[in-house]
Amino acid sequence: MLLSAMQAAAAAAVLARLARGRDRLPPLAASAPRRSVSVVVPARDEEARIAPCLEALRGDPGVKEVIVVDDRSRDGTAALARSLGARVVDGAELPAGWVGKPWALQQGLEAATGEVVVSLDADARPRAGLAGALDAALGDADWVTCGPRFVCDTAGERWLHPSMLAGLVYRFGPSDVPHPPRVVANGQCTAVVRDRLLAAGGYRRAAGHMTDDAAQARGLAGEGWRVAFRDASALLEVKMHDSAAEVWREWGRSLALPGVESRPWQLADLAVVWLAMALPVLRMATLRPGRLDLALLGVRVALLAGLRGSYARRGPAFWLSPLADPATAACLTLGALRPRREWRGRTYS
Repeated sequence: MLLSAMQAAAAAAVLARLARGRDRLPPLAASAPRRSVSVVVPARDEEARIAPCLEALRGDPGVKEVIVVDDRSRDGTAALARSLGARVVDGAELPAGWVGKPWALQQGLEAATGEVVVSLDADARPRAGLAGALDAALGDADWVTCGPRFVCDTAGERWLHPSMLAGLVYRFGPSDVPHPPRVVANGQCTAVVRDRLLAAGGYRRAAGHMTDDAAQARGLAGEGWRVAFRDASALLEVKMHDSAAEVWREWGRSLALPGVESRPWQLADLAVVWLAMALPVLRMATLRPGRLDLALLGVRVALLAGLRGSYARRGPAFWLSPLADPATAACLTLGALRPRREWRGRTYS
């Protein structure tokens, strides 16, 4: 009886969050920037992945300069970046209390000469017009982050990744709405007016956080900044991982927002994901679903239609991704209970 009541409460929370989708902001549309734009790409051991990003940026007339902050790579990242026309900033030693990516972003922010600074991950694949679209979006916001279209080449990725993305929607609702109750961010792509962020201390809010994007966004929002999440799937693709195991390991590290989300909210999110996503699948597997389980499975399948535009390739694995929901719940649980603080050969205290 208690479990049924808890599941009903979780279902009500999910439906209320999904209902906010009626107020989604329009997707970003390609345009020419009004102000000069610098693109900063933080990179550590990205020789195998950075070329498509830099080649795309080199062909965008709206980008004034591309700065690659080489975070002490052990491969040929810096040489490749220079050969593709980027200005390479050799990353300085990590200061006490900082982790790699926000420190690289801070150095890029300081080195940039454009009025607007766009940050992109090395695995991003931008299209012409993204810089202008982000510049325009800053007319209604002080800090902009956006969601891309994900490139998942293997069936395992196309099975697990959409489940994890659905988990975020169940926890937070659509991100691209005005004034979301809990601010979320995607550090793969952000934009800000350079001088204003420098005057506000740059990336110090994210200094010690592995989930630096959420820490920066919530820190700024807490100080009165207008933080906006926008859909950039028509202008940006991201090739995050090469296998389902890598999705589990790399995205799973930040999925629970360790160090950013409060413990009560983490526990509440775990309850929602287990009760509203994983439990209906598990009960269906044992051929003992209840009416609420069937209703929740219907909601979950309907959400697939809303998520399909977030993926460059789908196929059968994408449409079967609800079967991965128990794995997503397990990954979220591990991330909340045993957060990991290592990345690319570094371990942080």
